[in-house]
Order: sequence, then structure tokens, then C-alpha cells
Amino acid sequence: MPSARNLSGGDAVTLDDAAFTASFNGPLVHESVRAEMNARRQGTHATKTRGNVRGGGAKPWRQKGTGRARAGSSRSPIWTGGGTVFGPQPRHYTFKVNRKEKRAALRSILSVHAERETLAIFDPKAFDTPSAKAATKLIADWGAKGSVLIVLTDEQDQAALSFRNLQQVRAVLPAGGVGVVDLVGAANVLASQEALDALAARANTPSQAPPARGTGGDKTDPVED
Repeated sequence: MPSARNLSGGDAVTLDDAAFTASFNGPLVHESVRAEMNARRQGTHATKTRGNVRGGGAKPWRQKGTGRARAGSSRSPIWTGGGTVFGPQPRHYTFKVNRKEKRAALRSILSVHAERETLAIFDPKAFDTPSAKAATKLIADWGAKGSVLIVLTDEQDQAALSFRNLQQVRAVLPAGGVGVVDLVGAANVLASQEALDALAARANTPSQAPPARGTGGDKTDPVED
């Protein structure tokens, strides 16, 4: 059973098998990272063709008899100040990755962090009063080398104030906003228990999702027609 170290004291936390023991699928992770990075591109680049450049309506000189090459417009692409041929135009770079592929890629990278023991949890209640000093000490005591990604829930935004300006912290993100590219780019992941559960729920298919905590997992009998 995979486990994550509890930096707030206590025993290590057992991780969900389905989300944290998957085999690594490199091509699928690469495809998901490309899709997420492409989706962040604005795609607002634009250049002017000869039809968009102001001026150039008059023929620069007569067609014949000057000894020079014929020219029809001073906004020709071969003239200084002229238009651009086949320049970039506004477009979007997004492409689709299926939901099953997204979940599989998320399971792959979560499993890598679990295997490398670069995943840990902490209690965000200890940071209800923001303290960058306490946050720095927590990470230092963990012994994390490299960048750290902090994952919290929307309700734990107060704890984010303690970590957001630390040099070693790559980003502080809500569990619903963490992408594969964020997990790939971070050497370590530090999350609250609730945020880790939310990540596992996102990574699992509906049939793999564990029962909610405290419900006992009881199921009602199916209704037959």
C-alpha cells in the first residue's frame, strides 16, 4: 500500500491504490502536458498582409522606360514597410484529450510522486494565522529538495498565504486547478488531506472512486424493472 508522510505529526497516511499505484505512461503524460500548455497560449499574434498596410495605393512609377523593375505598390512584401507573407494570424492551439486519458495521465504522475516519496501531507489548520516562517520550517524539516507544489482546497485559502511567497514554492493551487503539467514541473508535492482526496477522486474513474469518509460505503440494492 502506498503511503505519504504526515508532516504535522502522526502516522503516515495510506494512499488510494487506484490513484497512486498506476504504471507510468510517458506518451500519455506528454500528450496531456502539451494539451494543457497549449490551452494556456493566448494565440493573439497577428501580422499585416499587404492588404492591411496603410498606403501603397498609387503605382510607384510607370511600368516601362525607367530601367527599374516594375512595381505596382510600395506595400509589396519585398519593400520596406510592406506587408508580410504567410505571417502568424490569430488562432487557438488547443486540442482534445479524452477524459479517460486525462485521468490516466494524472494517475501516472501521482504514482511517480508516491513511488519517489516526494508526496507529503500537512494540516492547514496550523496556518490559519499566516506565518511564512512556520511554512519555511515545515518544508525544511521535510528535507524537500527542489521546487514544491502546495495543493489545498478552496476552503483552505487562508493557509495559502503562508506559502505563496516562499522561494522554494513553485505554486499554491486549489485541488481542482492542479494539472498534469503542474505535477510534472514540481519536484515535490505538499497537500492537505482533503486536497489529496480531491486529487485522487479526479484521477479515478467513477467506478474506482472510494466511498466518502464516514459513510461506511454502504450501497443500496439496485432496483429491478
